[in-house]
Amino acid sequence: MSHDTNAKLIYMANQIATFFKSQPQDEAAQGVATHINKYWEPRMRRQLFQHIDGGGEGLSPLVLEAASKIKRPQAA
Repeated sequence: MSHDTNAKLIYMANQIATFFKSQPQDEAAQGVATHINKYWEPRMRRQLFQHIDGGGEGLSPLVLEAASKIKRPQAA
């Protein structure tokens, strides 16, 4: 995966987290996960998990918290 693709996914995930940050903590993480599950295609979620599995550098703590609630796609 290219650095640009990674940077764009990190940016988009963090934007979603920023939107939900004003909600109570448990609802915020669920909101991030629900949004990503609903609107991100499996390829994007797969790339997100590859980044998280590699340490998740640059991702908001809220995105990392939501990761356990995001549907992990099958390997390509």
